[in-house]
Amino acid sequence: MVMLQLSGPIPVNPQAKFSILELAHSSRKYLTTLSSFSLPSLFISNSHQPQHPISSFSPVNQSVAAIVFGDGSESRLYPLTKRRSEGAIPLGAKYRIVDAVISNCINSNINKIYALTQYNSTYLNSHLSRAYSGLGLGKDGFVEVIAAYQSLEDQGWFKGTADAIRRCLWVLEEYQVSEFLVLPGHHLYRMDYQKLVEVHRRSEADITIVALNSTRDQDPGFGTLKVNSLNEVAEFHVKSEREPMIVPSAQSSQAFNDNAYRKLSSMGIYLVNRDIMTKLLNEYFPQANEFGTEVIPGAISIGMKVQAYAFDGYWEDMSSIAAFYQANMECIKGLNMGYNSFYDKDAPLYTMPRYLPPSTIIDAVITDCVVGDGCILNRCKIKGTVVGMMTTIGEKAIIEDSVIMGSDIYQKDYIQRSSKEGMAIPIGIGDQTHIKKAIIDKNARIGRNVMIINKDNVQESNREANGYIISGGIVVVLESAAIPDGSIL
Repeated sequence: MVMLQLSGPIPVNPQAKFSILELAHSSRKYLTTLSSFSLPSLFISNSHQPQHPISSFSPVNQSVAAIVFGDGSESRLYPLTKRRSEGAIPLGAKYRIVDAVISNCINSNINKIYALTQYNSTYLNSHLSRAYSGLGLGKDGFVEVIAAYQSLEDQGWFKGTADAIRRCLWVLEEYQVSEFLVLPGHHLYRMDYQKLVEVHRRSEADITIVALNSTRDQDPGFGTLKVNSLNEVAEFHVKSEREPMIVPSAQSSQAFNDNAYRKLSSMGIYLVNRDIMTKLLNEYFPQANEFGTEVIPGAISIGMKVQAYAFDGYWEDMSSIAAFYQANMECIKGLNMGYNSFYDKDAPLYTMPRYLPPSTIIDAVITDCVVGDGCILNRCKIKGTVVGMMTTIGEKAIIEDSVIMGSDIYQKDYIQRSSKEGMAIPIGIGDQTHIKKAIIDKNARIGRNVMIINKDNVQESNREANGYIISGGIVVVLESAAIPDGSIL
């Protein structure tokens, strides 16, 4: 199965400045009044999207604003995050991980989306700004990037998710929304947030925490909920490096006397009433830095009504290189495995429009692959592989069970020379090279007769100085790395 998809180069956008943010903030209301006269949307039509009206409540697109966090100070996906945040990592031949979360919002009729970014955010800021510039998001719809900034009152980085929201409340409170939906921007899942909003409102909760319907073998790290038969959060367990913290609820003694409780793993998704958000951050916990591990346990401890919303669909938090690799492999398998929004016309996965030629395939044998646009595949064999946009693969090369992220440019006369013997290595994969179970990051230069097969079955190895590492038995070639002819990895 070969799937050819539209794709294109990655732009580079300078970090947003505070003065620019203020200018955009003050002018956006005027600009959105002109949206009805805008050019036709470049996004996939969402006219077949199923609707879930919430009777007696304000429409979701007018009353809910999403707050998306696309990065963090520590990443489990290094070296893919050496120069980019987790949300900006390429996925599925043409997308970025953050596209899954933004698309969930759009498909759920949530069109006021704020992206709070800080670490390695250049690629992410650029992608969000160019992919979701307002077209197709409705009259007042937008995706606004708020990069970490300094002011007279705050002269440092965001100290955590709670600190970031607190410092950006002056922007977030621009519209009279009823709830804020707090979302990690680097998770892969499909969810209709309208159903979450409906349950939250009908339960009259202050906060609703989205949790997996069952605990996982590997703790996602957002805490474990003890939930009673009314879906009230009775206890909240936070995993700490020092010792576990158990936060009992003060809202009802029935929660503790109910034997029908169950344990759920938090997904780090929170729906919070607007007034509650302001009180939590400015009055009750003004010194808290982290939302999930400080503010949420605090809200439970002081007796706020905190509900759980159980989610039983596919969810991947990209907790390791192996998890990222597996998520890409599952997208090859289509509708029956893993994340299936790549192929759902009713709830499509949005991304930046690109303008590339179709892929050129010359006498190649391709089996069970996803191939992005603009590739040049020349007399090679490819099996079970995600081939990113603008990938060039030479003659007699063999690629198996791998993720090739592609290139940002077509290389003609320009060739970067490697440090070994002045060898010229163009971007792409050279002739007669064999790659198996590997991740090749963008703009990598793989020479001729190279073998990237981990023949000794090494599980962990840091060879970053040589342009690659091995994590969980998977070879990861770094972005823009040069692997000389004849190398064996």
